Amino acid sequence: MTVHDELDVALRRLEATMKATDLWRMERPSPSAFQSAQPFCLDTMALPQWLRFVFIARLDALVEERAPLPEKCDVAPAVDAFLDQEGVRANDRLLLCKAVEEIDRLVTEN
Repeated sequence: MTVHDELDVALRRLEATMKATDLWRMERPSPSAFQSAQPFCLDTMALPQWLRFVFIARLDALVEERAPLPEKCDVAPAVDAFLDQEGVRANDRLLLCKAVEEIDRLVTEN
C-alpha cells in the first residue's frame, strides 16, 4: 500500500470520527474565510470547519493526484488544544486526536 493509499484511509477515519462526534455537520465557510493568513484560519473558521473544508480537502486533492505531500504536518496539538478548550468528551477527544496524529505521521514520514 502506498503512502497515498494509507493517507486516504486515515482521512476517511478522521471524517468518520468527526461524523461520530458531531463535528462534521456545519455550514461551508464563506469564500473570504479561506483567505485568512492565520494558522488554521483561526480568525475566520472554527477548527472543525478548517479540518473539514481545508485540511481534509487539500490532502484529499493530493491523494487523488498522487502529488507530493507536504514536508511536515503537525496538526494534532492544535486539535487537542481546541477540543480541550471546547470541553469535548475525553473519549471523543482521544479518537479525534489519534486520527489526526496518524495523518501527521503519514505526511511527515513520507
